Amino acid sequence: MIMRLAKYLSNSGIASRRQAEVLISSGRVKVNGEIVKILGTSIDSEQDQIFYNNKLVKSDDKVYYLLNKPKGYICSNFDAHNRQNVLALVPKSPRVYPVGRLDKDSQGLLLLTNDGDLTYELTHPKFVVKKEYLVELDKDILAKDLAQLKSGIRLTEGVAKADQVKKISPYKIQITIHQGWNRQIRRMMQALNYRVISLTRVREGNLALGNLALGKYKVLNIKDFK
Repeated sequence: MIMRLAKYLSNSGIASRRQAEVLISSGRVKVNGEIVKILGTSIDSEQDQIFYNNKLVKSDDKVYYLLNKPKGYICSNFDAHNRQNVLALVPKSPRVYPVGRLDKDSQGLLLLTNDGDLTYELTHPKFVVKKEYLVELDKDILAKDLAQLKSGIRLTEGVAKADQVKKISPYKIQITIHQGWNRQIRRMMQALNYRVISLTRVREGNLALGNLALGKYKVLNIKDFK
C-alpha cells in the first residue's frame, strides 16, 4: 500500500504525524537502508523496509487507551530529562503516543493510540473536537470574568474563547474549549489575574473520564469514537 512515510510512522506508533515529520527531517529515519529527509516521501508499506533509529519499524494492529493521567507526568515520546512519562502507565507493546496535550501539572482524560488517522481527526483544528475541564482557582471568580472567558482573551496565537463556562462553586469552574493551544486555560486565567490550583480534563469529544481511577487506563474500540 502506497502512503506517506510520516503516516506510516504514525500508524506504527512511533510518533504523531507532526512529530514523525520532525524525525524524518532530522535524519533519524531510513527507507531500505538510506536516510530520507524529504517530507512528503511516499513508501510502499508492503515492499519497503522502514527504520527508525536503526530499528525496523513494523505496522501493528490499532490500539486505543483512555488514561486518567496523574499530575507530574509528561506527555511525550521523546524526553531528554528522564521525567515521569505517561507511556509508563500503558502497555509498552504495541507502541503508542499521546493524542494532543495535557501539561505536566494537569491531570485527567488522555488518549493514547497508534492510529495516525484518528489522531489527525482529533487534533486538527478543522474537526473542532471540544474538551471539557474542571478548574480550581486561587480565589472566587467574578461574573464579569466568566463573561470575558466566553467573549475572548487575546493570547500569542490569537483570541482564545471558551465554548462554554459555568461556575460550579466560588473557586471552581467547568470550561469547554476546542482550540487546544499550549497551556491555554492556565494562560487565559492568568490574563484575568487568577492562578490555577488544579486542572482536570473530564471529557474529549464524546468520551468521558467517568470514575476511572487516577493512573489507570481502559482499552477502547474505534467504535467508541463514533
